[in-house]
Amino acid sequence: MTPQDHPAPHPDAPGWWMPGALVLRLVLVAVMAVVASGAVSAWLVTRASGQEAMRRMVSQQTDEVEVVARLLASKIEQSQKVLRTVAAGITPGMLDSPSTLEWLLQQGLPAVQFFDAMQVARDNGELRMNLRAGRLQKASELDPAERDALRRTLVDGKPLVSELIAGRTSEARVMFTMPLHRDDGTVLGVVAGALRLQSQGLLPPSMALPAREDSRLIVFTRDGTILSHSDPTRIMGQVRDEPGLAPVYAQWQTQAQPVVGRGVTHVQPDHVVSMAGMPLPQWIVARVSHSQALLEPLQGAQREAWWLAAASMALCVLVVALLMGWMAQPLAQLTHSARRMVQQPFTRGGLAPQPHPAPDDTAWPRAGGEVGALVQVFRRLLQQAGQQQQHMATLNGQFQAILDNASVGIVISRQGMLDVVGRQASVMLGYAPGELVGRPARVLYATDADYLRLGDRVQAEFAAHGTFDGDVCFTRKDGTPVWARVQGRGVQPGELAGGTVWILEDITAAREAQVQHAWERSHDALTQLYNRAAFDERLGLLLAERSTRPRAPAAAGQEPYGDGVVLFMDLDHFTVVNDIAGHDAGDDVLRHVARLLESQVRQIGWAARLGGDEFAVVLPGCALARGQAVAEQLRQSVAAWEPSYQGRSFTLGVSIGLVVLDASLQDVPSVLYAADMACYDAKRAGRNRVEMRHASQATASGRMALGPA
Repeated sequence: MTPQDHPAPHPDAPGWWMPGALVLRLVLVAVMAVVASGAVSAWLVTRASGQEAMRRMVSQQTDEVEVVARLLASKIEQSQKVLRTVAAGITPGMLDSPSTLEWLLQQGLPAVQFFDAMQVARDNGELRMNLRAGRLQKASELDPAERDALRRTLVDGKPLVSELIAGRTSEARVMFTMPLHRDDGTVLGVVAGALRLQSQGLLPPSMALPAREDSRLIVFTRDGTILSHSDPTRIMGQVRDEPGLAPVYAQWQTQAQPVVGRGVTHVQPDHVVSMAGMPLPQWIVARVSHSQALLEPLQGAQREAWWLAAASMALCVLVVALLMGWMAQPLAQLTHSARRMVQQPFTRGGLAPQPHPAPDDTAWPRAGGEVGALVQVFRRLLQQAGQQQQHMATLNGQFQAILDNASVGIVISRQGMLDVVGRQASVMLGYAPGELVGRPARVLYATDADYLRLGDRVQAEFAAHGTFDGDVCFTRKDGTPVWARVQGRGVQPGELAGGTVWILEDITAAREAQVQHAWERSHDALTQLYNRAAFDERLGLLLAERSTRPRAPAAAGQEPYGDGVVLFMDLDHFTVVNDIAGHDAGDDVLRHVARLLESQVRQIGWAARLGGDEFAVVLPGCALARGQAVAEQLRQSVAAWEPSYQGRSFTLGVSIGLVVLDASLQDVPSVLYAADMACYDAKRAGRNRVEMRHASQATASGRMALGPA
């Protein structure tokens, strides 16, 4: 590559570029991979080391109880050998000579000193010698368990190791027996030797040493009596009270399996229990260790290893992040340069192009591979962009000239936003040139509802005709309305998504003139109320609408269904004001009465001047009771007003005829006739009152009035 392909970095470029989101995500993935692999490896090593440590501890403890069991078995075997030596020195004649037997046991055989007590009995069960601690004792002082052991040996003719002969802990002992035979093999007698449980020849206290807080060495019998314990106070206690050993012993008793030969180890949540037995006597050696205490040194080492692993992972993470950041520098620099290249190339609407940075002003990275290829692509894009800018500048100048000199308003919108607004359109809408560009089209309407309604209308027109042509009421910047004839065409024919061109022509003056003319045709010039023609038209529409609605039948005893109330009103004594104060005063009275009517019925109906001093009020959907209340309120309001003209006060009243719009009244003349008759009834009844007529009465009266005289 040549220097022209990779120019030197820009002088203002920083020495380190912040990597982009993609590189940061890759760094995060790499960091997570390092952390995950390190954590998994550390966990696997910790788990394997823990399992190996437990395996070794179990193997060591199993071997230990096997050794102790063999040691105890050898002690038992040694004791039997010593007793066999003693039995070999006793002849049949000695059993008949107590003095000779005593001398032999006390002085003649040194092996006798091995035992704490010696007994000799003949084949008939006669006890010939009871020596305990070197002293002769009476036969009656022999323990029944010892006597039973002598008897069983005489019967079976075999050596015997007795069960524990218990008393106090210091007196607990084990008895060894050996039969004495004649030359013909028959049993001549029996010799027995007893060893105290705590003696050196059996279970010395030193056997359980050295004592450890996390481990206990226990020797116990099949029935659970403790013979040796690290805690001397537990000797002669029960295994079922030993933590850790009790459940294993209970399981062993349930299964009734002998623990003889090789050791057996049970791993529990808190304890590791190893047991080994010996055949004679059937004693069991157990080692009970606290697993947590035994593993505490290993756990400490594991914690230290975890800290070292964490430090190593942190260092690896830092190195990986720095390396990836350094390797991503060309890509980060390319990203920064690309952003500078495309930063704000055009203003909104494309009317004022912003120049791209020149190729020499952009700091492109020195890199090969994909980054180098992208650098070449961006440089070509810059050259093409410069050429397109010149062409766009020419087109924009021409387009701007058209917008500024057009006699109509031109607006281009896209997706509800105003992209282009011509000078004439801005003036028509009360904005400065360019002020509307980039703003939402919603600002040109008074309410959201108006904007949405016009949007639906435009969509329908474009769907049917592909264009829009109609009158639209916009809102100027100062809030005043402006009417415009609007024609819309898609920038791309038949496609609104590409933008829409609107042509606006101000028709506000013509629209106001049209509205004013229509208002004058439907309103009374004096009172500003609806005139007679508008009254007839609106009442006719109400009656026509009523005929198309379904009507529920009236219940028994109720008034028939009605669609409202009509009031016919005639001022009382109005001619007095005209005759005395003049027509100007009369006109003022009519205007004031019109304001009273309009202010009180505006929310529930509408009023009209039928001519002269006659008025009408229509209350659509009003019930009879409500209509009567409104009529009475109007009557009181007129009666309470006392106008004064030319220094004289006048009293007015109003006669009101009320009729309900029910099914029998089908047209405007019949309604007015019924209401007029009701008003006539009020006049005859004394004026200034409200009278009601049903439609049937009014129709009958009308037939009488219109029939032949």
